[in-house]
Amino acid sequence: MHKFLFTQIEGKPLNIDYLEVQSYEMNVYLVYLTVGDKSGMVYDKQDRPMRFFSTGQIREVFSHCSVQQAVMKHDSPYDEMIGNPPKSAEQMALPFSMQLPY
Repeated sequence: MHKFLFTQIEGKPLNIDYLEVQSYEMNVYLVYLTVGDKSGMVYDKQDRPMRFFSTGQIREVFSHCSVQQAVMKHDSPYDEMIGNPPKSAEQMALPFSMQLPY
């Protein structure tokens, strides 16, 4: 898996084949990219997966990039806690618009 450093993406035009927003509780989002034959998470200056705190922030940060396909996947730990069946192995990916203004 490749590490996309945010400092290398910031302000640099990039052709992104696939951008996946991974949505977690409390407005925490991580971004997974595929660029050519490289796939991986976006990392911050401390070498940790970069946290985004709104979908608008993601759109703004990647507004200078050309994104071919963008999706959002949501992961909630609460389904099993409230008696729902365990999650399926395959998460559902919903289309995610990268258009500004949002």
